[in-house]
Amino acid sequence: MNVTQTEVYVGQVQDFLMQIGRVVVVGDTELAIFRTSDDTLYAVENSSPHPKGGPLAEGIVSGYYLYDPLHDWKIDLRSGEVQAPDRGTAVTYPVIVEGDRVKVCLRHQAIPVELK
Repeated sequence: MNVTQTEVYVGQVQDFLMQIGRVVVVGDTELAIFRTSDDTLYAVENSSPHPKGGPLAEGIVSGYYLYDPLHDWKIDLRSGEVQAPDRGTAVTYPVIVEGDRVKVCLRHQAIPVELK
């Protein structure tokens, strides 16, 4: 199956406070969007990769790292990689900033259609 991307407007840059997560819901996808101290925006699925799960939006951001609020896992916002000694990967989404407008690229599986 092919994967397609859709750019979705999620707000203005000023809507996202530095180092504080904000939840944005797009369809059935709940995102946690973070603005780092260097003014870069990152989007991750608002679900911890920890086996017990939990929201990530309430986590603490330091540099490019997000600290899972329930399990204290250190997650790299750039890649979603959980840092050692823990293992896992948070789902990340590309963020596009055009002027003050913020968009997130959502991935979708293309569903094959069979004509009869």
